[in-house]
Amino acid sequence: MGQCELMFMYDKVFGEYNRNIAQVLLTKDVILEPIKKSHAHNTFIELLNMNIIPIVNENDTVAVDELEGENFGDNDTLSAIVATLIGADTLVILTDIDALYTANPKVDKEAKRIPVIENITPEVEAMAGGAGSSLGTGGMQTKIKAAKIATEAGIDCCIISGDDPNNLYDLFEGKDIGTVFLKK
Repeated sequence: MGQCELMFMYDKVFGEYNRNIAQVLLTKDVILEPIKKSHAHNTFIELLNMNIIPIVNENDTVAVDELEGENFGDNDTLSAIVATLIGADTLVILTDIDALYTANPKVDKEAKRIPVIENITPEVEAMAGGAGSSLGTGGMQTKIKAAKIATEAGIDCCIISGDDPNNLYDLFEGKDIGTVFLKK
C-alpha cells in the first residue's frame, strides 16, 4: 500500500520534468557484505549513467533486525551511506527546518543559524537536541549523524529547508542558506 502510492507520486512528479526514476530498496547486509555492496554500487552508477534517479529506501519487509539495531534506523543515515557508496561530492538533506541553530529556534528567539560547521564536535551534536517533528522520526540528531558519516567519507553535507524547491538552486549558486558541513 504505502510504497506503491509513494512511488506513484514520485513517478508522477518527476515525470512532469521528463525524468525517470527507479526504486532501490536496501538492507544493511547489502552495505556490510563486500560483494553485495559492489553490486549495489554498480547498480547506482548504472542508473545514474542512464539518467535515472534512484529513489532509495530501506527494504522494511526484509529488514527484520530492527530490534537488534541492525537496520539503518532512519533515512538521513541511509542517505549518507548511499552518498558514501556512490562517492557523491555533496549530500543535501532537505528538512522542515532551514539549518542547524545554536538552540531550538521554535523555542529560543535568540537562537542563531550556524552557516558552516568545520568539525562535528560533541558540542555540535549537543545542539541537535531531541527527536524531530511529527513529520519525521529523527529530528536534527539524525541529520548531524548523517553529516558526520558523509564528512568523514570526504563528502560535504548541507542541511536546508525542503519547503521551497528554489532553496536547491540557491544552494547550487553558492548563496548563504542552511548549514554546510565541510568534508574532512
